[in-house]
Amino acid sequence: MAEITHPPMDQLQDLEYCIDSNPSWVHFLAAETILLAFQNYILMLGTSVMIPTLLVPAMGGTDRDKALVIQTLLFVAGINTVLQALFGTRLPAVIGGSYAYVIPVAYIINDPSLQRISDRHDVSCLFHLLINIGSKKWAMETLHVVPISASFYIPLRVLSLDSLFKNRTFSFARGNLKEVSSHVIGLQRFIQTMRAIQGALVIASSIQIILGYSQVWGLFSRFFSPLGMSPVVALVGLGLFQRGFPLLGNCVEIGLPMLLLVIGVSQYLKHVRPLRDIPIFERFPILICGTIIWIYSLILTAGGAYRNKPIATQISCRTDRANLISTAPWFKFPYPLQWGPPTFSAGHSFAMMSAVLVSMVESTGAYKAASRLAIATPPPAYVLSRGIGWQGIGIMLDGLFGTVTGSTVSVENVGLLGLTRVGSRRVVQISAGFMMFFSIFGKFGAVFASIPFPIFAALYCVLFGLVGSVGLSFLQFTNMNCMRNLIITGLSLFLGISIPQFFNQYWNPSHRGLAHTNAAWVSFFIKKKKQTPIPYSSMIKE
Repeated sequence: MAEITHPPMDQLQDLEYCIDSNPSWVHFLAAETILLAFQNYILMLGTSVMIPTLLVPAMGGTDRDKALVIQTLLFVAGINTVLQALFGTRLPAVIGGSYAYVIPVAYIINDPSLQRISDRHDVSCLFHLLINIGSKKWAMETLHVVPISASFYIPLRVLSLDSLFKNRTFSFARGNLKEVSSHVIGLQRFIQTMRAIQGALVIASSIQIILGYSQVWGLFSRFFSPLGMSPVVALVGLGLFQRGFPLLGNCVEIGLPMLLLVIGVSQYLKHVRPLRDIPIFERFPILICGTIIWIYSLILTAGGAYRNKPIATQISCRTDRANLISTAPWFKFPYPLQWGPPTFSAGHSFAMMSAVLVSMVESTGAYKAASRLAIATPPPAYVLSRGIGWQGIGIMLDGLFGTVTGSTVSVENVGLLGLTRVGSRRVVQISAGFMMFFSIFGKFGAVFASIPFPIFAALYCVLFGLVGSVGLSFLQFTNMNCMRNLIITGLSLFLGISIPQFFNQYWNPSHRGLAHTNAAWVSFFIKKKKQTPIPYSSMIKE
């Protein structure tokens, strides 16, 4: 048998659209560009819904609070994506919420000073908020109260607090409501926790802005040779394995068919002879497979398949979880400081900085992968530094708007570039428009947000693995016949996955782990750095 060799190639050759070429506006009797952009929007919904679903209840928020946070996160993600595509790296990279910030946010949520705040949503607090938002007259009409004197109000109706948002009436005792509100306004735990998170994000973003625009990060990125870049990019995808099959396994009857269907549609049906010239299955595997499995899950939910199942199973499998559709407003325009002015704490800010440093390395690897999948020139140091600077501005916007998390490059959307063979920048820019549109008109966005998490987990299994393989493809530019290179690559990958597993046992924010200091935020900063796989590969390869 003749020896089969494949020479190294600087750019992939089988992509249909590169970064500067754009799909046609009318193709296959539909707007191909718009459908591809909508597919990017659907994919990033998984992270945008999952993070607030995890954090907002722990903050003391209601289902309505969660819906508003999801809308805000999508709106800011759209802004950040446009800024990055126009002024940052100018790569087809979607900017979305980051899981790297979940642990620092959990640390802030579990701060004893915030935990002591009452979890009740007192009406007097809302009355005071309505006065600040509008006018006293509008607040009294909204709350159905009448003035007896300049500082004395009597309610016309008394209903339960459960009907607070639905019936626009409120339950409170007779008395000097305005005086009571001044004492209760600072006791709402969700608002105070959100403000603390906002302040920490604003302060932490300054680190990324300084490192980016000062070109310091560009100097650091010059050490990313192909041998050093390969484990970093590989771990950007493979390091997210916990969001793959473990999440899919929470509802196997939905997740597993989705996984098999995506693989079959994207890799096998595209070779069927009648459809070979019309690559519908190759372009839109997420829309096609997601729609089929979503309808299947709707049938299971409507048929009562999960009626007597445990709560955890219902949350993962049902399409009507979390009351997103019923609680989301029809129209809501997110704006800065909508939760009030941020509060600042040194401990909270330093804890958040640990996530910022991690997301910077993660984003650098994702930019490298996106450039290769989009057949773009590998971004030089100054472009990476500029992109990190704009990403820092994006994190500042996260803090000002109140998204409950920071932002980073969406790894799953980077993988989608390779799955669809479309690396067009225009597609990503239009997808940002979908993010902002559906965040403003909340009811429509909530319909798509009802897609069960295992469907997204099945997609992550394919897309995260694809990004990991892109990282391994950088090894073709190194001499893998050298034992030193083999050791560096293997050790970086193995320890990058193994070490964080050891420190994950100290994930509880109230536990100081192996780092014992008198300052809790110092202990947390050290622990957070140890729980992330990507920095280990960067250090070991040096």
